[in-house]
Amino acid sequence: MSEHPFAQYVRILGKGPNLSRPLTQDEARAAVALILAGQVEPVQLGAFLCLLRVKTETPEEVAGFALAVRDSLNLPADFPRPDLDWPSYAGKARQLPLFILAALLLAGSGIRVSMHGTEGHTAGRLYTRETLAALGIPAAPSLTEAGQQLARANFTYVPLEVLNPHLLEIFELKRLLGLRSPLHTVARNLNPFDAKAALMSVFHPNYRAVHRDASRLIGMERIACFKGDGGEIERRPDKPCLVEGLIDGADFAEEWPALLSSGPGNTESSLDPARLAALWRGETSDHYSETVITATAAIALRLLGLAESPAQAEEAARTLWVERRRDAILA
Repeated sequence: MSEHPFAQYVRILGKGPNLSRPLTQDEARAAVALILAGQVEPVQLGAFLCLLRVKTETPEEVAGFALAVRDSLNLPADFPRPDLDWPSYAGKARQLPLFILAALLLAGSGIRVSMHGTEGHTAGRLYTRETLAALGIPAAPSLTEAGQQLARANFTYVPLEVLNPHLLEIFELKRLLGLRSPLHTVARNLNPFDAKAALMSVFHPNYRAVHRDASRLIGMERIACFKGDGGEIERRPDKPCLVEGLIDGADFAEEWPALLSSGPGNTESSLDPARLAALWRGETSDHYSETVITATAAIALRLLGLAESPAQAEEAARTLWVERRRDAILA
């Protein structure tokens, strides 16, 4: 019997300490193309993902994986190019997902924000799709609708399964394997709609270089990566924040100073998205939360070239917050 075409990629990774090696970018792209086409057996997929995870992913593997996802998309010809890609996969456990208001603040100022993500892989967290639904913002049920939302409101949230249902299957294997898959890393580099710039968060600081170098291989020229709160793209204003990435293809690193002397205090007893709507409309006030929102938006403004320094970006974000249309965006 002839060998399965996917077997070669498992063999490259699994031949032992002396003969195994990382995949090249082209090999990773070809392997993931077979996965996304549904042409891989479950046992092969599990072995492949575990082998990648054990050795940790190289920039070439992350880039090949992300490019294969892009290759699999069937975007409408008139799909508008986003200004900012915003992956959201972690969920929030201790505090509300304030980063969502940062993204909506940018969208309200005319910046096209494409957000993508998934949920449910870790218990006890509030995820983006659920939060947006509570705010009256539906997830895009198709790529066509995603493009329409982006053109109409400068914002769309695209669930992972809308990008490709096999991606969601990979995420959900965590329940069976007990391990995060490489897709948890790759998701930050997907930028599925080729946005002009991308924000990324990391759990572990050493992954900053992986995301930066993978982005360069993909052809992205503007990315900003930092250690976000709970793994989401949300700045902690009570701590210094190292932001690294690319601007016009060149490496950059900036240390953003802390803005507040203390954190949010205790974990919130109830993660009620209605409080986000109240914050947006000015029905309640919370200095810490509002600082999180503007501090997060500031990094995006700096990345997009709309501010020349962190201080200028933070001032611009605070102005956007004060001048926001409180009757806009939210239902």
